[in-house]
Amino acid sequence: MKLLRPRFPLLPLAAGLVVALVAPAHAEDLLQLYESARAYDATWQSAKAQYDANLFRAEQAKAGILPSANLGGGVTRSNFDNRTQGLPPLDRNFTTQSATVSASQPLYRPANLATYEQGKRQVELAQAQLAAAGQDLIIRVSQAYFDVLAAQDTLAFVRAQKTAVNEQLAFAKRNFEVGTSTITDTREAQARYDLVTAQEIAAENDLRVKKLALDALVGKPDVQPNPLALPLSVPEPQPADVNAWVQQGEANSPQVQQARTAVEIAQLETEKAKAGHKPTLDLTASYGVTRNPNGNATVAANTRSDTGTVGVLFNLPLFAGFATQNRIRETLSLEEKAQADLEATRRTIAQAVRSAYFGLVSGQGQVKALEAAEASSQSALEANRLGYQVGVRINIDVLNSQSQLFQTKRDLAQARYNVLLGQLKLRQANGTLTPEDLTRLNALVAR
Repeated sequence: MKLLRPRFPLLPLAAGLVVALVAPAHAEDLLQLYESARAYDATWQSAKAQYDANLFRAEQAKAGILPSANLGGGVTRSNFDNRTQGLPPLDRNFTTQSATVSASQPLYRPANLATYEQGKRQVELAQAQLAAAGQDLIIRVSQAYFDVLAAQDTLAFVRAQKTAVNEQLAFAKRNFEVGTSTITDTREAQARYDLVTAQEIAAENDLRVKKLALDALVGKPDVQPNPLALPLSVPEPQPADVNAWVQQGEANSPQVQQARTAVEIAQLETEKAKAGHKPTLDLTASYGVTRNPNGNATVAANTRSDTGTVGVLFNLPLFAGFATQNRIRETLSLEEKAQADLEATRRTIAQAVRSAYFGLVSGQGQVKALEAAEASSQSALEANRLGYQVGVRINIDVLNSQSQLFQTKRDLAQARYNVLLGQLKLRQANGTLTPEDLTRLNALVAR
């Protein structure tokens, strides 16, 4: 009896489903979504506001080395009652008006000078913190972008697999009806179809969740990211030396810069503590006017007195109950802690750079291996289909070959996204990640 030929879906069907799902009419590329996130993301806006606040706080440190001026004034009403024996009683009410302008200029205040230097370091610290927040935003946008693309690919491949399994199920039923196969083939195909249906439901929900996450990040509803332009060619990391990347991390990492600046701030704090033993010298000046429009206690006529002073104020601390000595010990310990934190940060960054570098190299090798596995899985599926038609293979062999092919396709798509994201994470690890890297990556997406 002649076997019925199965109507298996051609592989272009899977590619067609991918394009249909991931190439909507109003798609946006990675750079556009990054710019949207910069204007909307609350985490980034918080970091930017903190940066501005840190700049203003650093500016306050200048006050200790700049002159200060004050204006004061007052009006008092007095009653003078003199009852001296042998003299006529004197009872007089009078008003006193006064105004004073005073100014001071520090000439020698080592603690204030150290505070001023700390303010400048605070600016550097704020810049490093903002740079780290900016790099984090790039990674978060890219991660959400590729998560959506990966979820779309997974759903497309699951649906393509569902179509292929459905064809296999129909073929098994027809063969059972004509008596060329057993009910086992039909039940195996039905079980695989039910499994793929469950996978489709999970993939649909995963895509929904991933799209909601991207929408929340960029502040737009129903964002449609552009897919990758295939075939994809990802260049090797340059320089191709992990130690060179580690050295760049030592010089450019915002985390290392923050730790290094923290050491300098701690050293200046020690200088401030040591200043507790040192003298201070200020230049002072004042000018005051005092008026009694209706006289005072001794004179009944209108009086006015003007007083101007200029001088130098010297102060030398002698003893503060050992507070200064213990403060110095405290700051020296904190300085030692900052040094240890810097070393720990350097080691952490070096480890992160190495992990990111080797992860990227491994990912690129995985992409090449999966591309070869895809071709092999395609050949295996075709061989099993032919073997099933001529009776040397059973239905489960074809179903397993289909599952292996579509699983390989999903793994390959995910590996490509991991490689692209890995390039960004490598640059984040060594502190060289900038929006220009998104521009170069954006050239790999379809238009």
